[in-house]
Amino acid sequence: MRSFLPLIPALLLAGSCASLPFSTANSGTAQEASATSGTLATDRYSEVLTTYVDESGLVDYEALQADRADLDAYADSLGALSPETYAAWSEEEQIAFLLNAYNAFTLQAIINQEPLKSSIRDIPGVWRIQKYRLAGEWRTLDNIEHDILRKDFNEPRIHAALVCAAMSCPPLRTEPYTGEDLDAQLEDQTQQWLDSAVGLEVDTEAKSVQISAIFDWFGEDWEASYSVAEGKFQGKERDRAILNFISQYVNPDERAFLEAGDYDFGYLDYDWSLNDQS
Repeated sequence: MRSFLPLIPALLLAGSCASLPFSTANSGTAQEASATSGTLATDRYSEVLTTYVDESGLVDYEALQADRADLDAYADSLGALSPETYAAWSEEEQIAFLLNAYNAFTLQAIINQEPLKSSIRDIPGVWRIQKYRLAGEWRTLDNIEHDILRKDFNEPRIHAALVCAAMSCPPLRTEPYTGEDLDAQLEDQTQQWLDSAVGLEVDTEAKSVQISAIFDWFGEDWEASYSVAEGKFQGKERDRAILNFISQYVNPDERAFLEAGDYDFGYLDYDWSLNDQS
């Protein structure tokens, strides 16, 4: 995992809350720490994902709303975890924990509505006001994304894993993230996202490249590791870094096309309707 680099929160969807005061002390192993602070109910979250998320990443929210005990138990375990336990984990374990927390709390935000809303944006304060207990502290979704994940880790692939319950979001996995498998899971997530119509559209004949608006909102997150000098790809420095990253997930012909830079470049429209199976 690459070293930590501070990243500037995106203007769009960014939260206004302060950074999280998670302890940075590192004492003992994750296993030793969790023995004194309880364990995560990850098996119950896994059951939620395998039962209510289909192979396309869509969610059966109505059924989950009617049988939410496993999701709530997992959320409770996220809150019961101690900051010392979190601090003792590896970067991979911390990222996996935070990705799972964000996605689980988002599922809760959706099913807490009666009736279900047609879009997450119809839930007042869903990102910046509503709070969930995480490692002993009350946090918003924006806290988790912008004040921890984007700030404490130089890992732009998180944007392929954070699912905001919209049709244009990356697909929700049918398994939790784990520290042990995180790199492979993020690689697979990124590939699935960019292979889909909501992630990337390359038309070599029309000389057109369109990518998810997520890259527009959080483009600076790719600059630290993927910046490339002028002469390759299209656009300003931030755009070239994004396209350099994307080029690693396409076939050789498309990579050469992207590198040549002779195309119109833009962002796909974002569909905020609920990622519901119905």
